[in-house]
Amino acid sequence: MLLLSNVVEMFEQRKIIVENLGSLKELKEDKDDEMQQLLKEEREAYGNILVRLDNEIMNGILSMDDEEDYGSLIMEVTAGVGGQEAMLFARELFDMYCGYVDYKEWDVEMLHSEDTDIGGTRHATTIISSPEAYRYLKYEGGVHRVQRIPATEKSGRIHTSTVTVSVIPRPDDFEVDLKDKDLKIETKRASGAGGQHVNTTDSAVRIVHLPTGIAVECQTERSQVKNREIAKQKLVAKLTQIELEARFNSSQALRKSQVGQSLRNEKIRTYNFNQDRITDHRIDGGTVHNLKGFLQGGEELDAMIEKLRRAQRRKQLMEIIQRES
Repeated sequence: MLLLSNVVEMFEQRKIIVENLGSLKELKEDKDDEMQQLLKEEREAYGNILVRLDNEIMNGILSMDDEEDYGSLIMEVTAGVGGQEAMLFARELFDMYCGYVDYKEWDVEMLHSEDTDIGGTRHATTIISSPEAYRYLKYEGGVHRVQRIPATEKSGRIHTSTVTVSVIPRPDDFEVDLKDKDLKIETKRASGAGGQHVNTTDSAVRIVHLPTGIAVECQTERSQVKNREIAKQKLVAKLTQIELEARFNSSQALRKSQVGQSLRNEKIRTYNFNQDRITDHRIDGGTVHNLKGFLQGGEELDAMIEKLRRAQRRKQLMEIIQRES
């Protein structure tokens, strides 16, 4: 890669500048005023070159694109340990990512969301479309931990809950084809809360995908037609995720390029409400404050992801340099 060779070449130039600065230090005991002035000017010149090279090296690292291009991705946010509190935080995280998508001006399509009566989310699945989206959001894959006092906690005890975020690249040529012959569609009367319309019509729909045995249900709408459409969307979302996860896990290069993605049980970030603190456990200096601002999904989340990108690229560069030496 031309860009890669450029970065390595700039790094070699940097080593030469550092060596030259070291040589100047050996001359600092010279008493001649004119010589001291020349040494001062040289140090400043080398210092300026060093700053410029550092910036160019980092920009080069961040520009290195050693991944396949993906026009979109599937993101799934799932409540983990912690019951209702985990579901409430899953909703907050999902809203944070929606805010981030707006901030980056990407496109989003809701595939499926299973919400609770108190405003939480069991899991939500979306398609996010942009050539840049996967390069940024892949760093969000893993377990997010929240520590706070739930509103229902009378003793003031801090609870710890978790939410899992899955980020799966979606190739442009990928599409799930649902054939009618592969579907077994059943209808039944809806159950649960819903007033006079419950148990009076066969509005609930259950669809079984015969080749895989995957089954989905929907009874959220009064209309059987609408429930059938929603159930099909849920089925497409499940089949899409299963297929893309299989592709993802079969790609060794992609697994290596992920940070915290391949290990779903890896705790990547902690959100501590009592201390108004967010700590990303994968990088040095990964602690920031202002949870309210961070959860809006704008500049503060973007800055954290940028730190992660730089850390990953720096690690890749060092591996390249070690191979070259």
